Amino acid sequence: MMRSVGTLTRADLADTINRKMGFSRAEALDLVEEILGHMGQAMANGENVKISGFGSFVLRDKKQRIGRNPKTGVEVPITPRRVMTFRASQLLKERVAKG
Repeated sequence: MMRSVGTLTRADLADTINRKMGFSRAEALDLVEEILGHMGQAMANGENVKISGFGSFVLRDKKQRIGRNPKTGVEVPITPRRVMTFRASQLLKERVAKG
């Protein structure tokens, strides 16, 4: 597998699909793009994305709050925003812990 050091890329995923499933490289890359696009659109629509045995991409709406500039100590309002977190499944946590 042609992996970038420390990073799994779209091309790496497509290469795996190409080798293991027999799709052409172009078809494999299209498939990866389609899946990631579908996940991204779901999150843009406010949906969480759960991949069984892997983990969940969870959206949270944060309310406005007061923060502090660490250099000056001046209080500033932090605007409300939506954040995304990833929660690994128990199965993935166990696999990562084994190394």
